[in-house]
Amino acid sequence: MRCVFVQFRCTPGKTYAVANAIYDREVVSELFSTSGEYDLIAKVYIPLDQDVGHYLSEKLFDIPGIVRTLTTMTFKAF
Repeated sequence: MRCVFVQFRCTPGKTYAVANAIYDREVVSELFSTSGEYDLIAKVYIPLDQDVGHYLSEKLFDIPGIVRTLTTMTFKAF
């Protein structure tokens, strides 16, 4: 499994609805609300045989209320 972090900027007033929709899809390992430029951050484990962009697009990015995302790839745990 490949670990990535995805940050979500939501339409104002829609953060809880987006968070619930993300959680309901049972794709993320952890989901947190954040302060700053983005509203949510999720830890996602992606199967090694899956393309990261396609996987995230198919599983998460079609949720209404998401304005922008930022995906951070990880390489090594310390």
